[in-house]
Amino acid sequence: MTEQPSRRDVLVSASALTAAASVGGAVSARAQSAKAQSAPQYARVDAALRAAVDAKEVPGIVAMATTDKGPIYEGVFGTRVLGNGPAMTRDTVFRIASMTKAVTCVAAMQLVEQGKLSLEGPLPEVDKAINAPQVLDGFDAAGAPQLRPAKRPITLRHLLTHTAGFSYETWDANTVRYVKASGMPSTATGKVAALRLPLVFDPGERWEYGINIDWVGRIVEAVSGKPLDVYFRDHVFAPLGMNDAGFVASPEQRARQASVHQRQSDGALDPQPLETPFKPEFYAGGGGLYSTAPDYLIFLQMLLNEGSFNGVHILKPETVALMGQNHIGDIEAGILKTTMPMRSNDVDLFPGISLKWGLAYMINMLPGPNGRSAGSLTWAGLFNTYFWIDPKRHVAGTIMTQILPFADTRTLAVYGRFERGIYEALNA
Repeated sequence: MTEQPSRRDVLVSASALTAAASVGGAVSARAQSAKAQSAPQYARVDAALRAAVDAKEVPGIVAMATTDKGPIYEGVFGTRVLGNGPAMTRDTVFRIASMTKAVTCVAAMQLVEQGKLSLEGPLPEVDKAINAPQVLDGFDAAGAPQLRPAKRPITLRHLLTHTAGFSYETWDANTVRYVKASGMPSTATGKVAALRLPLVFDPGERWEYGINIDWVGRIVEAVSGKPLDVYFRDHVFAPLGMNDAGFVASPEQRARQASVHQRQSDGALDPQPLETPFKPEFYAGGGGLYSTAPDYLIFLQMLLNEGSFNGVHILKPETVALMGQNHIGDIEAGILKTTMPMRSNDVDLFPGISLKWGLAYMINMLPGPNGRSAGSLTWAGLFNTYFWIDPKRHVAGTIMTQILPFADTRTLAVYGRFERGIYEALNA
């Protein structure tokens, strides 16, 4: 790999960030400046992120953390494209993939609050795939899929908790086989037909990560009467001042977008061209958003502050609390076995720790190894973007880079060092 050009490291102090908080959660231009020095207690975080970039473990990275009082850390290092820049900046645009899911779940819970949706009642008539679901019961001797009706209806709670029975090809071999046998389109095509998968188990019987939240997005559209991008804009993004979050990147945003890098077998990173824009048949509530780290931090601040931010009320406190509770009982969640090693490694973010699922995120039932409390909430995006919310310690953070496969071991190690440094600083 070629050497990186000189990098601009942007280090913003906790005191400068807190003092600079303004309407919409933005930070003043002065606080954004590279002249601001990192607060001493966060020097270890700076060093960890800078070292990861210098060692080319990641091409570039943006990491931010906040308490319920305001942002406490911001680190920006490296380049958007390995080897030929430009420099990573705090307003770099990322494909946040499945970090979209938490936004879609918030939208659904807004409609639950309004009495337009129910966690347990019948789903609105949207599509036979969710209103009259079929279960994949194996394959016959000729390889043809065997389907049967599901034993019970799918509920919104099933969808929000990934217990409806839907799967992803990336982590389910039977789904891969079904897609090949049926000739249905891939989800990457943006076609609604790609969502019409059979279930791989009856609703409520297990946990499996899947296209559930794409269906929640379709339900939000049906109930609200708005396309999902318009609903998000009107009820989440515009009220919060998240001006860089959306399903379609403008030309100006694409000029700020980081490229995805594919991890090779020798550990090297191979930059990929930016994806070709196209208009999908539906906006994917499970994974279609672009965002910047500052915008997503605003979203996390809203959840950390029980549904409100800068006087804007997105959810009721009791709704936010409900979303953070275990909704799958004794079922275990969170472990995924890859069928597509170029897209994802095997996933077990907390080895040896019981994992549950709320109405938007994974819950670690014991304290995490890097500082987060038991009962913290988390999830991630395919391209190795991550967030966590620790309601007990009133802290949240996000770290963004653009690497495949998911659960990249080197990125996870950097994430762990980032999280550990934030808690060490808070404890100090």
